Amino acid sequence: MAAFEKAHPDVKVKAEPAGWDGYLSKLTMQLAGNTEPDVMQTNWNWLVLFSKDGNGFYNLNNAKGIDLTQFSPQALKMTSVDNKLNAIPVAMTGRSMYYNPVLWQKAGLSYPQTWDDMLAAGPVFKQKLGDDHYPFVLANHDTTIMTFLNSYMIQKYNKTMIDDKIQSFTFTPQEWLDYFGMYKKLVDGHVIPNMKFFAAYGKTNAWEIPNWLEGKIGGVHTWSTDNTFSSSLKAPATLEVGPYPTLPGAKDSGMFYKPAMMLSIGKNTRYPQESAQLIDFLLNAPEGVSAMGLQRGVPLSQVASKQLMDAGTLNATQLPVQGLKQVESLYGNIAPSPYMENPQLLASFLEHLQKYDYGQMTLEEVAQSFPKAGQRILKKIM
Repeated sequence: MAAFEKAHPDVKVKAEPAGWDGYLSKLTMQLAGNTEPDVMQTNWNWLVLFSKDGNGFYNLNNAKGIDLTQFSPQALKMTSVDNKLNAIPVAMTGRSMYYNPVLWQKAGLSYPQTWDDMLAAGPVFKQKLGDDHYPFVLANHDTTIMTFLNSYMIQKYNKTMIDDKIQSFTFTPQEWLDYFGMYKKLVDGHVIPNMKFFAAYGKTNAWEIPNWLEGKIGGVHTWSTDNTFSSSLKAPATLEVGPYPTLPGAKDSGMFYKPAMMLSIGKNTRYPQESAQLIDFLLNAPEGVSAMGLQRGVPLSQVASKQLMDAGTLNATQLPVQGLKQVESLYGNIAPSPYMENPQLLASFLEHLQKYDYGQMTLEEVAQSFPKAGQRILKKIM
């Protein structure tokens, strides 16, 4: 911002630093009171919360000063509501598959290419390496499990969990049994730890549990922009991008792909031109690109990506780059629903998994109960 003010001496920018915790609550209050910032960080799934008709934020198609040609039409489409551009994606992200080669070599296994391969790895890890070793971990507090199982369903049935147009779940009762049945297979087969395992560590993140830190877990399904899992491992354990489990004959990988973070302009701004200039400076101008670096992932802006490549800041060997490359090469035509990241829906989903893992509900009861509870939530939030 100091560099921006130097380049635009007639403009002053006031910052409001904030951590992730509490940011959504604060922004909700500001938007409700029409006191939101001129330029703000936004999350992709918030568009359906604050801008159902596209009028919750300033329409950036009308903004003068942002070079939109630097951003892919696909990404801009994902941040548009009713053809009104509500945000500029700073970077894109998707859930990739990362493997610890050291552990897979110890187990004497190749990386799984299919879901059957993945299920077959669980007993081998348990027998050869011990009960505290698992092929994979799925994060316990976010949508990782939900989206991973959804990719299986997309591959098998060529449809996703939620259809935004009809504002409803799409799975039949039998398909819900198959959906939760895959979770049962992964847990029973010692492929992933269950919710009961995570409960022993409270609200600790998956990359902070001892099994992960000590290199006893063979991989993770996580965001391509996420370095937390790799940076927390103790040597010689490391991570590399590996195959995404796919059903034979699948037409779509079912990968969850979305904007990692966005910048929006407030609908009540008195300075639309200056706000647009700031966004363009942060994402496209040499000084802004240099200052931002990789703090918000691999830049979506073509000019920014090239600049960082030329400077050596960004290169093809970096894990986030490899993960994003995998997602972009495998991402299909079935778009994810932002409602899959809704906190209320996620809370209900995790509660049902916990009840199942603690023996309080059967698989059949979960497959009947969650769709009903989730549909009530969807009806309310949609």
